[in-house]
Amino acid sequence: MTDHASPQGVRPGPLSGVRIIDLTQFILGPYATQTLGDLGADVIKVEEPSGDRQRNSGKAPNSKEMGPGYVAFNRNKRSVSLDLKTDEGRETLRKLVSTGDVFIHNMRPAAVARLGFSYEQVAAIKPDIVYVEAMGYDEAGPYAGLQAFDDLIQSASGACGLGQLVDPEAELRPLPSFLADKTCGLFAVIATLAALRHKEQTGEGQFVAVPMLETFTGFLMAEHLYGETFIPPTSSFGFTTAITPHRKPMKTKDGYLTVMPANAGQSAKFMELGGLPGAYESERFTSKTSGKEKVAEYYAMMGEAAASHTTDDGWSSAPPTPSRSCGPTRRP
Repeated sequence: MTDHASPQGVRPGPLSGVRIIDLTQFILGPYATQTLGDLGADVIKVEEPSGDRQRNSGKAPNSKEMGPGYVAFNRNKRSVSLDLKTDEGRETLRKLVSTGDVFIHNMRPAAVARLGFSYEQVAAIKPDIVYVEAMGYDEAGPYAGLQAFDDLIQSASGACGLGQLVDPEAELRPLPSFLADKTCGLFAVIATLAALRHKEQTGEGQFVAVPMLETFTGFLMAEHLYGETFIPPTSSFGFTTAITPHRKPMKTKDGYLTVMPANAGQSAKFMELGGLPGAYESERFTSKTSGKEKVAEYYAMMGEAAASHTTDDGWSSAPPTPSRSCGPTRRP
């Protein structure tokens, strides 16, 4: 077993004394257990003899088995290699389970049961175990038992089409992050903490299911159901403030600036600093008759103001909250 000890002087976290038996791979599960480790839990990562498939993802300076993808999701963990297809490997894991507070995996339910570690099988070893199963789809749903990866969940949840709410001609594509994996990983953390609290109060273990599709769809659509929240609908799908085409950083002389004025006074000051004093009283703004035209003109003036300066220059007298620098754009 490999032990990556914490630096001396680091205080134990709120989960100190909680042991996590971690059978997860890829991103969702490792991100969840890493977060629990950051909170002080003792995470024992159980890997097959060939190792987590993320180990060889990307180049590493000192080890072929410690790539950036692996390192980014597996700090604060101890690790052990077990072949769960052998009697010896399964028996060793059972011994580990007997010492654990949480057992977590992201295998398909049928696959983990074949190995002998379904909830019922694990609870027979440790009745008060918190058993966390991060599967792709709810077992009561039409896709139960199928494999799931981030791209598949982003597609099924509607994430790949969010860009078309801003630009109808936009290409269907996943958001450029493994957002479904990481979001569901955080929900797994929340559910684990709730189950541990229940155990603390009652002494009872729990079975915790975190289905990716249902979890991520609920997260993603919390605002975007919008008018479709009601029956009959009161308006269209898509939260208008989130999908406006004006919601983007503004170009400066050397980069970009994200500007979020809290009120008209702050935006007027921003435009004044950008060379457009009295913007709201100007003919170019007051001549606009519709609300849509006024909004477009407002953003045009804000864009001109931003473009008159560098990202960091000339804003020192602005109100403290209206803007945040994105910094110059850099590409690899």
